[in-house]
Amino acid sequence: MIPSEIALIFVVLVGLFAALRVAFEKNTLRKLPYLNVLSFAVAAAIALLIRHPLALLAAVAFFVGSTLESNAIASTYAGGRDKDD
Repeated sequence: MIPSEIALIFVVLVGLFAALRVAFEKNTLRKLPYLNVLSFAVAAAIALLIRHPLALLAAVAFFVGSTLESNAIASTYAGGRDKDD
C-alpha cells in the first residue's frame, strides 16, 4: 500500500466513526463536534481521492464552508449574539 491509500483508509474510518456518533447520539451538543469531524473527513477524502491540482482548492473550499456552517450552528444553538452589541 502506498501512503496515500493508508491515509485514505484512516480518514474513512474516522469519518465512519463520526457518522455513527452523529446518527446515534441523542444529545445535540454532543453531536456537533462529531459533525465537524465528519466535515473534515470529507474534505480530506476529496483531497486524497481526486488527483488534480484543483482538488486541493475544492477541499479547502469545502473545509472553510463546513467550518463556517458549524460555527453558525453552534452560535445559533448557544443563543446567537447579544442584543447589546
